[in-house]
Amino acid sequence: MAHIYLAATRKSSGKTTLSIGLSRALCRRGRKVQPFKKGPDYIDPLWLSRAAGRSCLNLDYHTTPAEEIQAAFTRALADADLGFIEGNVGLFDSVDLQGAYSNAELAKLIEAPVLLVVDVQGLGRGIAPLLLGYLAFDPALRISGVILNKVGGARHEANLRRVVEYYTDLPVIGAVPRLADITIEERHLGLMPSNEAQAAEATVERITEKVAAHVDLAAVERIAETAATPPEPPPSPRTLPASTEPVRIGIARDDAFGFYYPDDLAALSAAGAELVPFSPVADTQLPDVDALFIGGGFPEMRMQELEANTAMRTAVADFIRAGNAVYAECGGLMYLTERLHWQGRCCRMCGVLRADVAMHDRPQGRGYVRLAETQAFPWPRRDGREPAEIHAHEFHHSAVITPDPDWIYGYRVLRGQGVDGRHDGIVLGNLLANYAHLRDVGGVDWTGRFLAHVRALK
Repeated sequence: MAHIYLAATRKSSGKTTLSIGLSRALCRRGRKVQPFKKGPDYIDPLWLSRAAGRSCLNLDYHTTPAEEIQAAFTRALADADLGFIEGNVGLFDSVDLQGAYSNAELAKLIEAPVLLVVDVQGLGRGIAPLLLGYLAFDPALRISGVILNKVGGARHEANLRRVVEYYTDLPVIGAVPRLADITIEERHLGLMPSNEAQAAEATVERITEKVAAHVDLAAVERIAETAATPPEPPPSPRTLPASTEPVRIGIARDDAFGFYYPDDLAALSAAGAELVPFSPVADTQLPDVDALFIGGGFPEMRMQELEANTAMRTAVADFIRAGNAVYAECGGLMYLTERLHWQGRCCRMCGVLRADVAMHDRPQGRGYVRLAETQAFPWPRRDGREPAEIHAHEFHHSAVITPDPDWIYGYRVLRGQGVDGRHDGIVLGNLLANYAHLRDVGGVDWTGRFLAHVRALK
């Protein structure tokens, strides 16, 4: 089970661009590449999924116990030739003094050799102490090669290679020049999501051509082959649903909504749900479904089209008011409010939640959250036990303007922002709408509980 971990000395070093290009380039060499992304993220995995032709999975310590990460990683590699893991932030960065939950710790957990990306803009001989420090900082970590990124030219590259060769034993696997035509448009949540980019495939191809021309792909494969074989994963502990009665779940998927974890969607399908895509932007009516799942995304980028689609806004509102089960996260919550304000414009949304929502220049909620369920939480507990603390994440530039004082909430916020800094999970009939993004890992059986709720309503 060959696998390799692409990490960097710091954030914004070009990891994602290189990961996109390397994933596609390795596929071209006949490899079945399984991509992974450390941490909670939707946008980078969309690009990596497109590049590799396989759903990118997230490996996140905050939501997932280490043994579950290890097992999920091994299962995902079972029918792949090569696992490609893209890190987040810097290799050793962590809020914990001992480095818990860092990229380095994840690489050690899954026994992956590390390919280190260094942004070398303005860097010369100083790359030597930088690399020597990284090599010495954690001897248990295996850094197996370096990619020089954003190289200034042939003389710059030659000097860097000479320094690295003289002072370290690290092989230089690639030297990628500064190239404006392989950058991806930035936006407030990071990189533009590939489900929205008009020429996403052309972008991936352009990145691949450039990266493949400047990185030794055979060397990348050789390093990946040195990875230790992960231990056999234990049987999945997932509890089977009490009922497998088929249900149809309408899932909002278009340019405005596209933030879904593929393993959560797989869990819904495995438990008997048929996932039926629909577009709040383009469709004029809902499909024949038992429930809706409206995930996150960028509804503000399509707010005029969403407003113009009166038929769909009415259909969604009527579906909720009829008592059907609906789960909405972040962008989905925004879509269900009265109006959305952004850049001096205001557009009508579904009008189910009696409040407006406004976009801001700075994040209004960002990072990991911890939640506790209230008695109003609508989904049944499947094991009869009191719920444990729920670990999730949020990242939103929008905020609710004057939350309705009569709203009932399904969560108390222990850490994070949520709707008002103290609550999240607006409960209205059989609607649950929150800013927090859940994952069906670490004992958070949200998919099973949601389906149990849908079946009970049937």
